[in-house]
Formats: sequence, C-alpha cells, structure tokens
Amino acid sequence: MAGVRPRWLLRVNLWLAFLVVVIGGAGALALYREGWGGHLGEWVAGRSLWTGIPRLLGVLVVASSLAFPRATWRLVRRSRRPARLLLRHARRTYQRWPLHRFIWQGGVALARLPWRGWRRWRRGEAVPLWEVEPPAPVTVRERRSPRTAPGTPESPPPRPEGVGPAVRRSAQSLGGWALPDLALLAQREERTVSEEENLEKARLIEETLAEYNIEVTVEEIRPGPVVTLFGLVPGWVRKVREVRERDKDGRPKVDKNGRPIITQVEQKTRVKVDTILQREKDLAMALAAPSIRFEAPVPGESFIGLEVPNSQPSVVTLRSVMESEEFRQAQRKGNLPIALGKGSGGEVVVADLTDMPHLLIAGATGSGKSVCINAILCCLLMQFTPFDLRLLLTDPKRVELTPYNGIPHLVRPVVVESEEEVPLLRALIHEMKERYKRLESAGVRNIQGFNAKAQSPREKMPYLVVVIDELADLMMSAPVDVEQSLCRLAQLGRAVGIHLIVATQRPSVDVITGLIKANFPSRISFAVSSQVDSRTILDGAGAEKLLGKGDMLFLPVHLPKPKRLQGVFVSDEEVNHLVEHWRSQKGVPVPPLDLAIPPAGEEDELLERARALAQRHGRLSVALLQRKLGIGYPRAARLLERLEEEKTPGASPSDRQEGDKDEEE
Repeated sequence: MAGVRPRWLLRVNLWLAFLVVVIGGAGALALYREGWGGHLGEWVAGRSLWTGIPRLLGVLVVASSLAFPRATWRLVRRSRRPARLLLRHARRTYQRWPLHRFIWQGGVALARLPWRGWRRWRRGEAVPLWEVEPPAPVTVRERRSPRTAPGTPESPPPRPEGVGPAVRRSAQSLGGWALPDLALLAQREERTVSEEENLEKARLIEETLAEYNIEVTVEEIRPGPVVTLFGLVPGWVRKVREVRERDKDGRPKVDKNGRPIITQVEQKTRVKVDTILQREKDLAMALAAPSIRFEAPVPGESFIGLEVPNSQPSVVTLRSVMESEEFRQAQRKGNLPIALGKGSGGEVVVADLTDMPHLLIAGATGSGKSVCINAILCCLLMQFTPFDLRLLLTDPKRVELTPYNGIPHLVRPVVVESEEEVPLLRALIHEMKERYKRLESAGVRNIQGFNAKAQSPREKMPYLVVVIDELADLMMSAPVDVEQSLCRLAQLGRAVGIHLIVATQRPSVDVITGLIKANFPSRISFAVSSQVDSRTILDGAGAEKLLGKGDMLFLPVHLPKPKRLQGVFVSDEEVNHLVEHWRSQKGVPVPPLDLAIPPAGEEDELLERARALAQRHGRLSVALLQRKLGIGYPRAARLLERLEEEKTPGASPSDRQEGDKDEEE
C-alpha cells in the first residue's frame, strides 16, 4: 500500500545502521588511542585527526540516513532553499570582493615588510605594528578604448543629475525632422525590495495557510516595481487510517497475544486550488496588506500566483522601458510599438498598436488613465516623424492633451468642444473611405503593402492615431451617432492605418456598450470602484483590487486573462521638453489631411428625407426624426431648425405642440 514501509525493509535498514555505527565506533577508538580499534579502526579513521574526523562524520550521516530515511529525506528537501540562498550569497560576495584580490594584497603587504622585521619574525620575535609599513592601495588601471584617439578624454563629460547615458538615435530623419534623443526623458533609480523581506513574507504565507491545515510551498518569488509575485505550489492533504493485516487466505493476522495486527496507512490528496483562494482575507491580514490578488494558475506555469504589494513601490519610467531589449525587439518587428510598463514579476511589457488594433482604457479619477495616454503619445513621438504618424486628439477637459498643440504631428489643434467631435468622426469615416480607394488603385490589401510600393517618402500613407479622452461626455451628446461612427472606424480602420484610443472614467453599460466592447478587443483597466465596473470593462473581476497610481490590468487580444502591470510614468516636464523639441524644428511641410468638418450643405439628403416625413406624418418632432432617420439628437434638432426656417408644414412649434398632445391622447 502507498505510504507503508515493509517490516523486512525496516529491519534491513536498522541492521545496516547498526553495522555502520559499529564501524564508526572502531574508528573512534582508533583515534582515541592507537591500537584500540584494530585494523578496522585504522582503516576507517586513518592515522591522524585531519583524516579521521571527516570520515567519522560521514559514517554518522550514513548511519542516520539508514536508520531514519524519511526524516533524512525531509531534512534534505527543507535544506535545499537555504543551501541555494547560501550559494547565491556566496557568489554575490565573491563578485563584490574576489578572494584572489585579498590574497594578492596580503602577499604584497608581506613583501613590503622591512627586512629587519622579517628576520625578527622568522626568529619568532614579535614585531611592533608601528614598524610595519602599510600596504599601498592597489589600483586598477583604466583601459582606453582602442578606437579612442590619444588626445581625446577617456570619459565623457558629466551629465546633469538624473540623466544617464542615452541610446543614440538617428540624428536626422525625413524632411529635416530630427527624432528626439532619449536624454530628454528622465531616469530615476528604481527601488527594490530586499530579499530578506520577501523571504519573511514567504514564511508568513506558508505559516498562515498551515494554521488552516493547508500545506503550501512558496517555490518562486518574482519581485516587481509595485507588487511581488509569490508562486504557491499546493501541498498534500494527509490522512492516516488503520488497516488490519491479512494473510494469503484473507484471514486477519494476530500477534503473540492473539490481538490483530493493525498497520497505519497514509493517504495523500492534493490541496484544492479553491481552498487556497478562500483564504484571501486571512492572508491579507497576516501580511498587513491593503489588498492581495490571486492568479490561479499563472499562464505557462504550474503554480498559483499571489501578488502582494511592496512596502516601497517603485516608479517605472518611459526611458527605462524604451532602453530595454524587449522594446528594441518590438521596434524591429512591429509597426507602432508602445511601452506600457512592467509586470508583477518585473518583466518589461511592450505592445504593438497595429496588432491591438484599437485600445479601450477605463479607470476611476486619479487612477492613472491620463498618464497612460500621455505615455503612449510620448512613446510614439519619440519614434516617428510627421511623415510617418499623424495624431488627432480630443480633450473635453481642456487640460490633459492641450499641451501638445503646436507639434507637427497634429492634423488639427486639439478638439475641446463636444459639438465638433461628432462631425469629426464623420470626417474620419470619409478619410477612411478615401484611403481604401487609394489601396484599391494600388492593388494592395493594407497600409504596409501601400508604403512598400511608394516611390518616395512623401507618397507614403501615414498612420493616423485618434485619441478620445472622455467617451462618456461624447456619448451623452449623441449616443447613436457616436456608437455607429466608432464601430465603423474600429471595424474598417485597421487596414488603412487608423487606430483608436478611447478612454473613459465611467465604465458603465450605457457608455461602453456591447457593440463598442466587441470592436475593442484590447482593453486596459485601472482601479475602479466596484466589481460591476471591472466586469464591464474586462468581462471579469480584479480591477476593483488594484492599488491605483498606474496599477492596471492589461487584456490584449492574444491572452485569455488580463495581465497586471505597473504603467509607465511621464512627468509634465518630460512632456514639455518633448513638445518643445518638435515645436522648435522647421522641417519640410507635411502633406495635410483633409478632415474638415462637413458643412451643412452635405445634409441635403437627410433634409429631403425629413421633408418627406413632414408630408407623410403632417407633424414633426425631434424624437420622430431620431427614430425614422437613425440619427442623434443634435442632428435631428438641427434638421428641425432648418425646416422651421424654411417654414415647412408640420415643423413649426405650434404644429409640434399639437402633435405632442395627439400622441399623449
């Protein structure tokens, strides 16, 4: 049976352990006095203490492992982690203070002893410390690069504080537009949580769950900028039951006194994952954490992830992410790479806007939503010239995106009036149709193929990124028009390089409708107030447990579950430096994009349909025009005003009042 040791094996272990103890005792007697242990003792212990004591210790270890194999195996398993930490600490210590340097310095110090003191030391006399010359400090010569000229300085001039060595980008780009240097972005030192603190938290997690008879082992610790991920491996639920031994005939075995022989059998079953998840509040209280989050299981791993907030959160800068190798690989592979932040395990997270292809951002006030939009815009402005990328920004708050006014990437100044946004969406649809006509004439399927066929850079089709800062304000003005325009742009805009970034601080079902969610597969959720809001934006819970200040859940297209990140932080000074860099340049003028708001004359078709409705029904109202024409309130009210100016029958205020009375009756 599982977990039961046969009696004959136990006896063999005990006899072997006794034999080993006897051999060790002979060796100990041989060490105590010569000739007492006989030939066996001399063979085991040797002829000196230097060889005898290690051999006796080895004999003792072998005997204990034979007598108590299970306890020895448990001790070995539990000592793996301390041994691993000890080896890691020894390696780091050797890297910081190599042993060969100390040996070399000691040899140099001995070589510098005065000759007189050396002779007195050889004779066994004491040498006063004041007669010994102190060793000269050993310095490491700085190597000059083989490419450095003899007259050039060996080190670059000192940079101002907070600005490290920048990755040099191409100085000149198309049309005299120079890309900004990474030195414009600030570089801050990231705080790290000590290894002792993480080990103490791991011990608290294991002990807290053990108090509820839940066996768990912390197998992995991944420290991040704001939270640390602890990998929990479920243990075993151990149950012991008594079983009566039986012979071959099936009859119970009895001992000498006639009592049945009973053997204890241990049965083990794995701890259920739900059992661990139910102790979330108990773990949060034991760790003194405001909130913790489980990820069960971690994608690609065979353990449960427990995210615990750090005592000292760190800031993730845009420069640190853009200097990483992951971002450089994304630049080589992708078309519009953006830096999002770092994961709960400290890994850099980069996404490509062309793969998303549209992004929906939601979060409460002060959770970091506007900072995320600024980080995405700054990341794009650091990589692309106005010939490669154009921006269209809408900001009803008038304070978040208006600092970008004046840069050459903007199609038009930042839109701050809500009345202009709905006609602007219709203008974007018109631009999308024109781009599709250009793709059709060129015989290509998407913007990448069109730009590959372009003869000159000016003939290329630039990407167009549209940022809408507050969707709730836009939906209040014209919900039907806005929903239809956004869905049409989201469905057809990817192939022609039009990408939408929509943000809202009220993720309710009347703002983020089912049709909008279906066309925005990539979503980011910052801290929200309730679990209902989290399910609205992410189709699942979790966003209500976020810590705020850039802590977010990112749900890309290719992942079934959201991933926790600490978003990139961009300060106002960095934004101002970047905007000033583009404002101060005078490159070749960029070809304009015709996104003019359509004049009232383009509504003649709707006006004709409204006149037909007036003739058919006799009386018109805004609600009737909205229902029959499928338009929003602003356009319906504007059409009714034009019909009033034309004195169309049924459109006058008196006719409308009579019509309303008839409808009430």
